[in-house]
Amino acid sequence: MRSLDPASDNPGRSRFRQLDDVFRYWQDLAPSQREQLCRQAEDVDPELLQRLFHQAESPEGCYLPAAEAIRPAAVAPLADSERSRSEEARAARRGRRALQAGQVAVVLVAGGQGTRLGHDGPKGTFPIGPVSGKSLFQIHAEKALAISRRYRTPLPLYVMTSPDNDDATREFFAENDFFGLKRDQVVFFRQGMMPALDRKTGQLLMADKHRLAMSPNGHGGVVQALADGGHLADLRRRGAEYIFYYQVDNPLVKVADPAFLGLHVEADAEMSLKVVRKLNAQEKMGVVVEVGGRLQIIEYSDLPREIAERCLPDGSLEIWAGSIAVHVFNLSFLEALASDESKLPYHRALKKVPYLDDRGKLVQPAEPNAIKFERFIFDALPMARNALAVETHRREEFEPLKNADGANSPASVRQAMSSLFAGWLGSIEAAAAGRRNGSAHVAIEISPLLALDAKELQERLSWRGPIEKPLLLDEHMAVAS
Repeated sequence: MRSLDPASDNPGRSRFRQLDDVFRYWQDLAPSQREQLCRQAEDVDPELLQRLFHQAESPEGCYLPAAEAIRPAAVAPLADSERSRSEEARAARRGRRALQAGQVAVVLVAGGQGTRLGHDGPKGTFPIGPVSGKSLFQIHAEKALAISRRYRTPLPLYVMTSPDNDDATREFFAENDFFGLKRDQVVFFRQGMMPALDRKTGQLLMADKHRLAMSPNGHGGVVQALADGGHLADLRRRGAEYIFYYQVDNPLVKVADPAFLGLHVEADAEMSLKVVRKLNAQEKMGVVVEVGGRLQIIEYSDLPREIAERCLPDGSLEIWAGSIAVHVFNLSFLEALASDESKLPYHRALKKVPYLDDRGKLVQPAEPNAIKFERFIFDALPMARNALAVETHRREEFEPLKNADGANSPASVRQAMSSLFAGWLGSIEAAAAGRRNGSAHVAIEISPLLALDAKELQERLSWRGPIEKPLLLDEHMAVAS
């Protein structure tokens, strides 16, 4: 590393001069603090930040299409008809061939903390199993292990962490022996960070005398993080062609779903995504639309109300396809995105960010005082040569863990998991038994290591009768309560 004195005569001197305010407390810092500050400053692109700051206050900073250009997206339907079931079965066969050939890898986005849940640690360590109390990480890892066993080839699991939870995530996996996965099957990589700017002046904010106020650069940062860490090259070396992408907070995801993979391959798509029908116009989900003949996702907060509430003659929403953040990418498409870092735009968010004032005192703002910049992976959708949206059942694949209470809470997620597993068992008496016992439902859990879906469960286990107490079926088909 070069000299730690930002005023010294070295190749970075002119660059550091553009960041004079960052070094205003230089004389107060210990050597280790100076080193940390210089490392942060080395990663700052002041020209980019100032360009983003000025774009955020101008029409050029807006990425929304004109309202009249927004059309409902074409979506591959659910397999509810005999024809669609036949097509899905054919697609699943194609997806299974890709899995058997080792052409699939998964990327799990897991940079969040469990703060909103009252949980101390990475969100992926939150215990969510309805009966077992398994963590989100364990459930996702066991799905990867079960797929590896089913198709007799290791399914690589790439886990994107954040600087805040990277160490704790790695330790959690190590302490649990990677949940049965091979050590080299699991790859951790860190999400990038972006500095926060004062919303009025565009000045870099300081979290401390030796630290910039930083925030994660959004889930769209996954592309550059994979590239910078050499992981795109590693995926190529492993023989991966298709990347299944999903987020840690949703334990219902059908990881590396063969039918979804097969539909993606058959459509010759570069990027595909799964959608569910929105519950109502106000539901906080990004919606998939068509603009200029290409698929695009618009955040719920950016969609004009008159468009969000527009209905068809039967009263259903016209713009109904809500994204559940489940994608398949061609590796070659991610490589192309990474080759030009400017392809994915930055979006701004106004936030309350603590900062040091001119006297070096920490200020806790009462109102949003800062601009944070982040990228969204779904902005790659219109860049794909061909893209595909596929509908799925909400009850089968979407109940994310976000809140401490109410919707998308531990209670609702566990109930959704139990209901799904009850359906697998074909036990229609389960809910009734729960009501007789005075509870809303009976907790049911089926380990991924026993079955990944209803069909596999039926092949391995028969079930009769009502379920009147908590039921856990593990890989040995043992019953615990």
